[in-house]
Amino acid sequence: MKTERLILRPLRPGDAPALAAYRSDPAVARYQGWELPYTVQDAQQLIAEMAGRVPGDEGWVQIGLESLAESVLLGDVALNTSGRQAEIGVTLTLAAQGRGYAAEALRVLISHAFGSLKLEQVRAEIDPRNVAVERLLLTLGFRHTSTEYGGYLNRGEWTDNAVYRLKGEEWLT
Repeated sequence: MKTERLILRPLRPGDAPALAAYRSDPAVARYQGWELPYTVQDAQQLIAEMAGRVPGDEGWVQIGLESLAESVLLGDVALNTSGRQAEIGVTLTLAAQGRGYAAEALRVLISHAFGSLKLEQVRAEIDPRNVAVERLLLTLGFRHTSTEYGGYLNRGEWTDNAVYRLKGEEWLT
């Protein structure tokens, strides 16, 4: 999949150092569920687990975001498909944040989910303190449907978990 500025592509073994670097950045990982530090070995394991997986396969599929202009890994998006619905996720390097890349990548991924994959609903779960991602989801047409207060254990801290949903017919209109 391509956008004006990005290639959404499978993660490759050569991505491991960059993947480990941005996922180990405390500012990038603050609201994410993986353990820190995120090592090159962790990245290699994730890349190996994703080998041959494509969006629409059951379970999580991580997809690399490569800059067309610079040919560097800017982050990754994810699609966790289960039946007729999926959950999305996005992680960007600190340098790539605030430049519209997440919206650009998620628009393509969501269009693929509702178009080619014929899914009925896409959801996202976030820490409600992550106001940048909350704004992003609302901009993309998601609606906040629930918040579980103190229901998510993240690195030893009980945090809130907000759920946002988007139905296919809402995306197409």
